[in-house]
Amino acid sequence: MTQPSGVHHLAIMTKDMRGQIEFFSQVLGMPLVALYDMHGVDGAWHAFHRLDDTTYLALCQVPAVEDVPSTVGLTHAGSGAGVSAPGTMQHVAFNVSSEDELLALRDRLGTHDIVVMGPIDHGMCMSIYFAGPEGLTLEAAWSGAPIDPACWIDPAVAEQAGLSVADVERFRSPAPFARPAEPVAQPAILADKPHLAYPPEDYARMVALPDHVVTAAASMTDPPVPARA
Repeated sequence: MTQPSGVHHLAIMTKDMRGQIEFFSQVLGMPLVALYDMHGVDGAWHAFHRLDDTTYLALCQVPAVEDVPSTVGLTHAGSGAGVSAPGTMQHVAFNVSSEDELLALRDRLGTHDIVVMGPIDHGMCMSIYFAGPEGLTLEAAWSGAPIDPACWIDPAVAEQAGLSVADVERFRSPAPFARPAEPVAQPAILADKPHLAYPPEDYARMVALPDHVVTAAASMTDPPVPARA
């Protein structure tokens, strides 16, 4: 079945690249593996911290970000129970592999004077909660076993969310996808579908381009520092 297999990277906006790198590298122990000019965006920087060989935390610093106000209850939730605007990141939960590692991470945070709430046992995972620079709401969690949907999909909550019994079964078992022999044509730009935020005329022109044109025009494969021979 064709589906995403994990998170390659989660990108967080920053106006303090050095401060965020310091926090994620030294406080959380996530090695910095990339820092370069963001491809195709003048004056912007991109950084990547390694979680494992296929999963990263990314940081983006884009010109004029310092002019955008951060507001708890709007741009930031402020806590795991807080509200933020629809479509924004409420919080990030990092995975650890055991309860002992969770407690060790709590101790690591404490040695850097970071206040931690927890551990709290949610049944499907055990978590600790803490804050990061620029108002980030962060969590670390571990699950002793895969989450069992038969136990953790509450019919009452599903009903409140407007899901029928048939909906729940459909969502538990997404329809398989068999890739056609020929690439699927770019669909029309429909107002009721989600879209990237580009000027409408530019967007229409860009998405109409053939794959090979987009790939040739936008790709940048050389690292900023040449590999050693």
